[in-house]
Amino acid sequence: MTHDGSQDRGSLRADCARCFGLCCVAPAFSASVDFAIDKPAGQPCLNLQPDFRCGIHGELRSNGFRGCTVYDCFGAGQHVSQVTFGGRGWREAPQTGPQMYGVFAVVRGLHELLWYLTSALELPGAAAVHDDLRLALEATQKLTSGAPEALLALDLDAHRHPINALLLRASELVRAEVAGHTIERRGADLAGANLAGADLRGANLRGTRLIGADLRRADLGLADLTGADLRDADLRGASLTVALFLTQSQLDAATGDTTTGLPQSLSRPPHWR
Repeated sequence: MTHDGSQDRGSLRADCARCFGLCCVAPAFSASVDFAIDKPAGQPCLNLQPDFRCGIHGELRSNGFRGCTVYDCFGAGQHVSQVTFGGRGWREAPQTGPQMYGVFAVVRGLHELLWYLTSALELPGAAAVHDDLRLALEATQKLTSGAPEALLALDLDAHRHPINALLLRASELVRAEVAGHTIERRGADLAGANLAGADLRGANLRGTRLIGADLRRADLGLADLTGADLRDADLRGASLTVALFLTQSQLDAATGDTTTGLPQSLSRPPHWR
């Protein structure tokens, strides 16, 4: 943990070298614009190598596996591999595979919550709920340390519900700093919308569908982007430097360039120009 009681962000970033390729085995996916093949849950992807690394990692997009490039386990892969299962992989102990895949899904959900809670604790404007956020973070951290059986028995939705309400309160407190901006588009369908140059400061865009939206030069300062679908959204020239709850996977799914303003905690995707 950091000095303010939040989670160290390093542990919430994927470290594929310490994972048993769980994201390449556990989930199912179907042939589509995002995946070149069908793959059942629990079956290794044909590109997974004996060392648990992807054989086409540098060419995933050009080989039809764009969906892999926007997936983020929030560090759950290495936690399950090295902590929960003590460094013993599903190839070494095949009988543990199904249990490991189920645990991975639960821990990924918990790590995602840790990421959002840590982000909220970094917001000075949410100071009124920082104590509650720390308690929620500590409780979530404790759950990640559970045995496989305990993790599989966890009601993740029940744990997530009050935390989501707390995160929403943190968002409301921070967005209130933007005087006169009370744009409420939570869950709205704005796919393909022309929002070029729009002033979206302080907007509530939680869960908003922004697939293919034109957000060039839009100001998204202190806009809440929790769960917003930014697939193929055009973010060239957009200001996201202080956007709330923006994740790396959302950026990876969008289009941008060197003029897109990003938070310091996130990286410019390699496919951006």
